Parts: sequence; structure tokens; C-alpha cells
Amino acid sequence: MLEGSILQELGASHQRSHPGKRPLNFGVYYKNTLVALCHALEDCILTSGSEPLVITAFQRGQWYLQEADRYADLAARSQQIVIMAAPDSGFAEHPTSQRANVEIVSLKASDPVSQEWHLMILAPTYSAMVLCQELSDADYGVQGQPTEDLERKFYGFWTFETNLVQETVELSIAHIQRYDPALAAKLTAQVEAIAAAQPEKRDELGPIVARVVDYLHDGQVALSEQSKSYDVATLHHAPLDNNLVSNEVQAFLRMAQLTDQADAVNPTAAAEVAALAEAIGQLLDLPVWQLHRLKLAGLLHRLAPLQAAETVLSPGSFGRYADDDALTTAPSCPLVPGAQVLRTMPQLRAIATIITHLTERWNGSGQPAGLAGDEIPLESRILGLAAEFQQRLVDIRATESEAHIASDPNLALTKALLECQQEQGDRWDPKLIDTLALLVSGFQQGLDLPVKMPKISAGLWLIDSHYADDLFNAAYELESKR
Repeated sequence: MLEGSILQELGASHQRSHPGKRPLNFGVYYKNTLVALCHALEDCILTSGSEPLVITAFQRGQWYLQEADRYADLAARSQQIVIMAAPDSGFAEHPTSQRANVEIVSLKASDPVSQEWHLMILAPTYSAMVLCQELSDADYGVQGQPTEDLERKFYGFWTFETNLVQETVELSIAHIQRYDPALAAKLTAQVEAIAAAQPEKRDELGPIVARVVDYLHDGQVALSEQSKSYDVATLHHAPLDNNLVSNEVQAFLRMAQLTDQADAVNPTAAAEVAALAEAIGQLLDLPVWQLHRLKLAGLLHRLAPLQAAETVLSPGSFGRYADDDALTTAPSCPLVPGAQVLRTMPQLRAIATIITHLTERWNGSGQPAGLAGDEIPLESRILGLAAEFQQRLVDIRATESEAHIASDPNLALTKALLECQQEQGDRWDPKLIDTLALLVSGFQQGLDLPVKMPKISAGLWLIDSHYADDLFNAAYELESKR
């Protein structure tokens, strides 16, 4: 990273040597990915519940000029927009730049920020950020700088985390101070007012993430069309396409991460449930692709809590469906909004089905579809049990005294397992309870289960090659072999 750049300064403040600061997960993004991502996050300003402070870095004024007209619409819904870029002809004269709440900061050519691509959106109800800088000649290696604009690469990360956005905005203001002290003072006051605001609620992340996924998907379609006009030898479609898909997955993982962070009692639920579900799957000797699917479902399972609503499906009706149409409509339970958001991405539809049905019960009395026994997809049964066991562990550790826990380190494990065993054959698959008991026995004898969030910027590997399979048929086939 360039010394003195905003990205470098933020990264330095989040090194492992800094207590209380979580290291950042950086990734590499193609230009087409960043365009789609920034447009999605910017357009959310138009529907935001509050007017944000927006700070951007466009490298050079020519890139801002391409976006200046749409920035006029954004300025109409923003408290303040600040644009940093090395000046080009017409850069400061464009009508959008003349608006009262739009400020231009003309960067020196030697300024490392002139090599960066930033978008920071900070408001009481909505925050998002893209923070990147273009790879250097040395970073590109022996292949050198790309000849096609689409293949330009940028190093950095993006997030919805308000604390990170505010921290980066403050670093940007410190940088702006060198050019325009009066503007820096004005921005500092705006940040303080935003931080002090106490809105009744923040903008829902679900629609924002859905918009991000839609824009990235549209980018894939546009890339496919554009690649037809290029020589195949000069444009490598697959890496660019994979970069877009990877960021669609990242959008959901970042949303799940914020869900966990908002839970002061159980802030590592997603990572722990994913690890438990994967361990149970390993004991059942599931194939690697299915373990990946279980892990991803575990990481995303908190996005879709079952809503208190009356189901449109009668209990147990799935097992009595005789036609294919009913078979395909049953898993699409519209009662679980978070799962419906996941369905916007074809590669996550199986994950959405797993999450939708993790609240079914073995005896058929659960929701949303009233599935019973082996009608419930195996991965849903595993994930439901793992999530329940993990939550009971957290609850027991919170209610038992520290002295009691210290005197018997296995107390919480024993009690949580016993509570689950009491519902064996009623709520839970008997075979899975036996598998969980085997896993708990391993924990009590010193088995250590690694629990950590995967690197979000490298989430593509979690999508298995069977994502288009019929999950219910696959579950039936697997069970019939046991």
C-alpha cells in the first residue's frame, strides 16, 4: 500500500499489534466489480432514511466527470458531498461541482490518494464504504499493466460497518485539512452531529444487500455482452466474472457479520454454528461440497429468523405433494424474508432452502412447511440442531456462576446436550442427536474445534458445484443409502 494513503493509514491502525482493533480483510477487485458495487451503494442514498455525508476519491477528474450527472441526483439527497481527485480539464466547472453542498478537493499529482478509489457514506441510518487503491506495476508482475480497462485491479475492501466508515471519514478529513482547513472543520462538525444523532431505527440492510447483488449480477450480464466485442485472447472473462460473484457472496457475509456484532450476548454465533455443523457433517462422512454448503449456511443462518406468521402450507403437506410443480414451490416459503433475499442469487438458493427449513421439527409440528422426518433436508436438520445447541451453551454459561463453571469445565456441554437429548425423536432427528453426543464426548476429552470467520474477501470457495441441485431429492438419495 502507498505510504501516506488513506488505505494504508487505516490498515496500519488495524494491525494485530493494536489492541481492540480487528485486522481488516483485504481483497483484489476488478474495475467492473467496483463500478457495480459503488453504484449500488450510492443509489441506496436515494432511499435512505437520512441525508449522509459522502466523501469520494476518483483518482483523476476524468473519472468523476463520467459520474458527475448522477452525482447531481445524489447531492439532492445528501447533506454534503466531497470529491477528491487530481484535476483535469472541466473537472471543477461541471454544474454538479457548483452545487452548494458539493465540494471539490483538487489533489496534487504526488498525493498517494490520487491513486485511490474511495466511497464513504456516513449517515445516522445508513453507512457503507469502498476503500481501494490501484495495483502498482510491481503488483501486476511479469504480465504488466492490463491493456483493457475492465482488467484493471484494485486492492482494498468494502463494508457496512459504521465504526469503520466513521474512522475512515475522520482520516480523510485529516487529509483534506492539508488542502482546505475550513472545509475540514465543517466536515468534522458534520461527523460529530451524525455520531450524536439517535434515529429510531437504521435503514434495513436486507434491501441494500439485495440491491448490491442485483447490480453485481447486472455487471455479469454486461460483462458477458461486452466480452463478445473483444478478442478472447485479450479479455479473460472468467476471473472478472468470478470477482463479481465473489462480491455477491461477500455482501451476504458482511450482512451476517453485522447481525452477529449487534448481539452483545452471542457475538460469535455464526462462526460457532458453522464450525459445529461442519463437524457434525464430517462425522456423518458427508462429501466436501456438502460440508462447504453447511458451513456457508451456518455463517448466514441468522439472516432469516422465522417470522411469527401463519404458514400458507398445511403441516406435513410437502410429503403428500404428488406433482413436480408443488415440489418446486414448497421450499420457497415467503414467510422467511432473509431467506428470500438469499434467493436473489442463484448460487445461494440451496442455502436459502437449508435456512428456511432449519425450524422444522422431526415430528412434523414445526414451521414453515410442517415437514416431518426425512422430508426435512438433512442439512436443515444438522444446522437447526447446531444452532440450538450453540445457543443453549451460551445461555447456560450466562446463567451459571463462574465458580460453578470453573469447578466443572464440562458442565455447560453436558447440560446443553442433555436438553437436546430430551427432545430426541420429537424435535430432533435421533441419528443426529447421537452424532452430537459423540462430538460432545470428543470436546469433553480435549477435542478442540477451530472457530473462526473465513476471510470474507475470499468467499467464493464456499459456493459448491452442486448449488443447482434439487436439495430435497439430494437429501432423500443420501438418506436412502444409510
